[in-house]
Amino acid sequence: MKAISRWLDRFCYDHPNFGIPELMKYIAVGNVIVFVLDIVTRGYATMMLMFSPSAVLHGQIWRLFTFILIPLNRFNPSRPFTLLWFVMSTFFYYWLGTSLERQWGTTRFNVFYFLGVVLNLILGFVLNVGVSMYYVNMSLFFSFATLYPDMQVLLHGILPLKVKWLAWFDVALFGYDIVSNLLSRAWAWALLPVVAILNYLIFFWEDLAGMLGRGRERAAYRTNHRTIQFKKAQKDIQQRKGYLHKCAVCGITDADDPDMEFRYCSKCDGNYEYCQDHLFTHQHVHKKQ
Repeated sequence: MKAISRWLDRFCYDHPNFGIPELMKYIAVGNVIVFVLDIVTRGYATMMLMFSPSAVLHGQIWRLFTFILIPLNRFNPSRPFTLLWFVMSTFFYYWLGTSLERQWGTTRFNVFYFLGVVLNLILGFVLNVGVSMYYVNMSLFFSFATLYPDMQVLLHGILPLKVKWLAWFDVALFGYDIVSNLLSRAWAWALLPVVAILNYLIFFWEDLAGMLGRGRERAAYRTNHRTIQFKKAQKDIQQRKGYLHKCAVCGITDADDPDMEFRYCSKCDGNYEYCQDHLFTHQHVHKKQ
């Protein structure tokens, strides 16, 4: 996995002009066109554009590409809110895609998106099942959440939530889909989310490995004997004196102002601590020779 990830990084670096600029704009426009055609043809447009292994093998080659343009939400006259969900989901994935393209560059984003498409097609042919872009689009969201975990979005345009919490909810959905399909012995449908996760892991393997390594280091630091003793000593000092930090100039403490920052001066002889107001304005203390 690591070798594949590095090879893709190298490919993107060596081919900066590869791919379709503003790819998600064209996909969003295609979604709108197919959505309207579905209303006019009562769903016949999607039937002719969706991926079908047997139809492709019988000469309908366009299905290899046109299934990308089929919207996730199809119009249903008995459910008027389908139009609203279509508008919201199309705009949301357009926003995700353009944000990722700005962060990664056109080449890397195109490789990520079309690798997901190719993996989907391979699985569709091998297992002889129709595939959609649902899980590929979900992997876009995982990528965005990895890059911007603390960004806040409005769920359904109302409820403010951090992206990372929505991503964990999607992880739960992925897990539910996999388990439910395995229990019902729908092996092909259980593999579709796995393929999307594989595409995500190829691009974020080193990032996730680094995050895991840093997490282990932090855990080791917190449980280290010296760290525990140091924190205990700090707590004892704070309980005895009533404060932990005190400015050597004005005498303000962290108990007086919890938001005040304190630093030791490296140019003073001895352990002299100063508040942020006097750190750069105090007279340095030097021991007499």
